Amino acid sequence: MAKSKLVETNEKIAKKVVDTYQKIEDTVVGGYTKIEDAFVDRYLTKEGESVEEAKARLKREQNARQ
Repeated sequence: MAKSKLVETNEKIAKKVVDTYQKIEDTVVGGYTKIEDAFVDRYLTKEGESVEEAKARLKREQNARQ
């Protein structure tokens, strides 16, 4: 009985830790993506080009250099 309570408690703690980590990761990645999009929009887009198109173009240019 005591073991099962310990196992249940450990599983609850593990789930809480994983959920919290996932929230933090999503927040950090989301913030980085916003900053990256703003930088690409401001400095790397060409006339009439969207942010997504600029990112795709930059990726193609980077692959061509390698």
